[in-house]
Amino acid sequence: METIILIAVIILMIGVAMRWIHLLNARNDARIETYRFSDPRPRPPGLPDDTGRRAHHTEADR
Repeated sequence: METIILIAVIILMIGVAMRWIHLLNARNDARIETYRFSDPRPRPPGLPDDTGRRAHHTEADR
């Protein structure tokens, strides 16, 4: 009998945790939707189009 009660409690706690995670995700989704992201900053003059690591390495560097 104790085993059945234990299994029922575990299943109930899993259901409560699933509901809680669902509510937290919904709240975070709503917060992200209302946040106003700024426009991207303009590239400073004089920088190349690709500022990644590969743009700085040439064959002479190797």
